[in-house]
Amino acid sequence: MGMEYDFIVNPKSRSGMGEMTWKMLEPELKKRRVSYRVHMTAKRKNAAKIANLLTADGEERTLVVLGGDGTLNEVINGIQEPDKITLGYIPIGSSNDFARGLGIPKEPFAALDAVLHPERIIRMDLGVLSDETRSRRFLVSAGIGFDAAVCHEVCVSRWKVILNKLGLGKLSYAVVALDRLVKDRPAHLSLTLEDGSRREFPRTYFAAFMNLPYEGGGFKFCPDASPEDGMLDVIVAHGLPVLKILFLLPLAFGGRHTGFKGVTILRCRKVRAEAAVPLAIHTDGEPGFPRRTIEARALETGLRVIAG
Repeated sequence: MGMEYDFIVNPKSRSGMGEMTWKMLEPELKKRRVSYRVHMTAKRKNAAKIANLLTADGEERTLVVLGGDGTLNEVINGIQEPDKITLGYIPIGSSNDFARGLGIPKEPFAALDAVLHPERIIRMDLGVLSDETRSRRFLVSAGIGFDAAVCHEVCVSRWKVILNKLGLGKLSYAVVALDRLVKDRPAHLSLTLEDGSRREFPRTYFAAFMNLPYEGGGFKFCPDASPEDGMLDVIVAHGLPVLKILFLLPLAFGGRHTGFKGVTILRCRKVRAEAAVPLAIHTDGEPGFPRRTIEARALETGLRVIAG
């Protein structure tokens, strides 16, 4: 008897691509006589419930997520005892920063192959973002300020639907980013690291706490971020005129924005951020309510992840 896989499928991912992709892949699983169960998400937050039920028995198991970074984020927030779980991923979403960061193939059959015949399984760090009321895990990144405000707007934006239909989903981040740059006012931010040292950043656009190099549909904000070092890489964009940000954003796709004045990168296990005014927050692109104070940290327990 071979291994059994639990597939958590978001049929609505990327405007219905999730369902189409599963219909393509399921016959392949049958043909290969793979032992599997499929769990379709019906609405938002459903993936977390499914993952919670599947992992309640504390047994070792393999969960395979077919959806976007948002579905993935729900699943890791639902998992009980992450160190018992192996996670596989078939990327459907428009940003796909998780797949990009781990070299997971974009093509569904190649991604399925990587899951069924893994060449590399890593023990991946889990990040946690906490505010006064709750905590959420993240795999890719969390953030406060401008990048989170962009995530908020992309979630409700008609641009995402239009651009997804044209196959240009990741552009929705760029379109919304330009709009927000004009509207948003930078705010004072202070960061306190685990050693107690405090850094002040006047006129901050955003701070992102990265477990992988990419966020926001391919921006390589922290080129050296590693998912296996027990640390978070933190990028702070501060004191920059809007024109300079417009110059730096395209460079960030190739990770060539580092080293410029106004771009600070730090590495730490734990960091507390305090803003002068409440700012938008996100975990893996999933929006949270604006907060003034948050804490981001890398958890001691990790998760086994099938990488590309």
